[in-house]
Amino acid sequence: MDAQLVAFTGVAAGMVAMPGADFAVVVRNALASRRAGVACAVGVAGGLLVHTALAVAGVAAVLAAVPTLFRGLQVLGGIYVLYLAWRALRSAARPRGVQALADEPAARAGGLREGFLTNALNPKAPITFLSVLPQFVPDGSPAMPRTLLLATIVVVFALLWFPVVALLVDRLGRWLRRPRTARAVEAVTGTALGVLGLVLLLEPLLA
Repeated sequence: MDAQLVAFTGVAAGMVAMPGADFAVVVRNALASRRAGVACAVGVAGGLLVHTALAVAGVAAVLAAVPTLFRGLQVLGGIYVLYLAWRALRSAARPRGVQALADEPAARAGGLREGFLTNALNPKAPITFLSVLPQFVPDGSPAMPRTLLLATIVVVFALLWFPVVALLVDRLGRWLRRPRTARAVEAVTGTALGVLGLVLLLEPLLA
């Protein structure tokens, strides 16, 4: 048994399942509709695929070596997350809560785009992968095949976890979509995204 691979599986599961901006946008889109939630989940997995590919290619090392580039991407990511927070809070202030999003014809495409951009615009992700993945490459083993395997495990976990979250939210939709509950969920989601966005935005500015 490959002990390092087993250990990485646990680490990858924890990394993917940890609540954050990805989780928040999947929940919000799933409240709009099951298709929008699943599309958002696939978008998040797509963003992770980009990050793991960057880590495998070594581009993440460039971000780590060029602080200005890294901080610029971090500010961009923070602005986008704050935009999502504003949308959620604006929706919470409306009488119909998340229903407004559910009525949009392009809700599914919008969910896919939101999930992808929320994850892809997080510059810390490739740095994290670049620092974590090499620790699980056995000494003497070819780095590229092993790293690709580890990256694949992360993406597979995302493709499993986030759609499950979306389907679970949709399953509870009858209760969660009640106007008062929906507005509360939107308010909590918007607040959480706002905090995450401010952290991303202020960290490079205060560094």
